[in-house]
Amino acid sequence: MGPVSLLEEVVLDLERHSAQEGWDAAPRLYALVRSAELRQAEPDLADQLGLPADADTLAALEQPALPDRDAVEDALATIAWPETVEGCALIMERVVLPPEAEADIPEDDAEAAAFAASHPGREDVRMIVGVLRDGARHSALRLRRHDTDDEVLTGPDLVPALAEALAATFEPDEPGDG
Repeated sequence: MGPVSLLEEVVLDLERHSAQEGWDAAPRLYALVRSAELRQAEPDLADQLGLPADADTLAALEQPALPDRDAVEDALATIAWPETVEGCALIMERVVLPPEAEADIPEDDAEAAAFAASHPGREDVRMIVGVLRDGARHSALRLRRHDTDDEVLTGPDLVPALAEALAATFEPDEPGDG
């Protein structure tokens, strides 16, 4: 299996896991590491996670809680991963409004949140986006009103802005840093 296939596998595993936990969850960030490297560096943790001794997969390690869902992108801008982290993935929910509602969204954040929560055309979306250090990307989207496993949308470019923000966590802060 190539790296993209491993990434797809871990994104879909995270999607299934989050679907079992239900809706209205806080955003969650995961470091993606090679299971073989994790087994070598942290054998007890690898055993706890149930990683097979002979498989080379990506293990998703949940990171400390992120700030509230409105500040996730700002929090991502402060993250830098060690070289042992091959990728990262983020699970988060958003409310999406139809394009015709955008002109009516209030400027005040609290009023905008109330407007979105009560809008009849709102759509709750759970996004799982994963990126690898080498640039590979994969994502999955689940709509609350189509909350079945066979209606999950998948692909590399479903949430490009979020994928870019995750990919930026692997870039050096200053030119020449590495």
